[in-house]
Amino acid sequence: MGAAPVSTFTPDRVAVVGLGSWGTAIASLAAPHVGELCGWDYLENVVEGVNLAHRNPSYATGCALPDNVHATSDLAEAVSGADAVLVATPSAFLRSTCARFSPFLEPDVPVLVLAKGIERETGLLIHQVAADELGDEERIALISGPNHSEEVVLGLPAATVCGAASPELVEVFRSILGSERFRIYGTHDRVGVAACGALKNIVAIACGIASGMGLGDNTIAVLMTRGLAEMTRIAYALGAEPLTCMGLAGMGDLVATCNSPHSRNRTFGQAFVAGETLAEYEARTHMVVEGYRAAASAHDLAARLCVEAPLVDSVYRVLYEDSPLDREVAELLSREPRTEFYGIDDVAGSDPRE
Repeated sequence: MGAAPVSTFTPDRVAVVGLGSWGTAIASLAAPHVGELCGWDYLENVVEGVNLAHRNPSYATGCALPDNVHATSDLAEAVSGADAVLVATPSAFLRSTCARFSPFLEPDVPVLVLAKGIERETGLLIHQVAADELGDEERIALISGPNHSEEVVLGLPAATVCGAASPELVEVFRSILGSERFRIYGTHDRVGVAACGALKNIVAIACGIASGMGLGDNTIAVLMTRGLAEMTRIAYALGAEPLTCMGLAGMGDLVATCNSPHSRNRTFGQAFVAGETLAEYEARTHMVVEGYRAAASAHDLAARLCVEAPLVDSVYRVLYEDSPLDREVAELLSREPRTEFYGIDDVAGSDPRE
């Protein structure tokens, strides 16, 4: 792996909006590279824990945060004067949160979106939602990859890809978050990074369901690879580059999310088979299952794009229409096999955007 270019960006103050497990992990990565890091969260016990004990009492509890990290429940205080803002709220709250802090953010401050999802009402990808509220999409970047927060806070080696309009913006966030233990690659394909980040969570739910049904490793491998083909068709129809889906945001994150016990989407799929509802699972784990929301958004989006998405559609019917699992398994198995990468003209000669 080649050495990353050295950035000259040296931020004095960085804000992390949302101190859940991923936001806390991100704060731990950023703190050594900045003068001051201010984290925002709406939970007063989280703010108090960070300020008094330098630990988040609710998420990533084993992570000791450096002395230059403090927290607030005041969004204006968090982002005012920041040289960069890292937004780690769940996708369902991204628009409302950005709208709240937009008046206090300078128009040239770079913003990194850490959520993963597709807004159902608009079909917008996650960076587009942020830009809709904050303005100037060119300053909005996002990252995605196999980055379980539980391992990131332990300093275990990981990598991610940063989607940004310019290499210079990638360098900004590499200077804030990058290290030998957290390698940041760059791409201009923000659409591909965003689409992969949302769609892989749906595939992970399918893999968790398959695991809960005892369908075996072969079945899970099939779901992952056919899910990857499906992700690529949708991303390509949105204007993404197919190769992005083979990288860290696509295949990389898919491997981790579909197989790891840390994956809330996979474990939710297993719990769903055992009879647990979404509300029960999220209350028990204090985690948001992004794939549940993405299943509805992606189902709508695929229909609007006229892209075949049988796995997305199946997960949607199971979660939203109470379709029996056995029926959905039979439906998927009865489909006629086609060329492996149909729907992507670089491979199969047909362009889903025409």
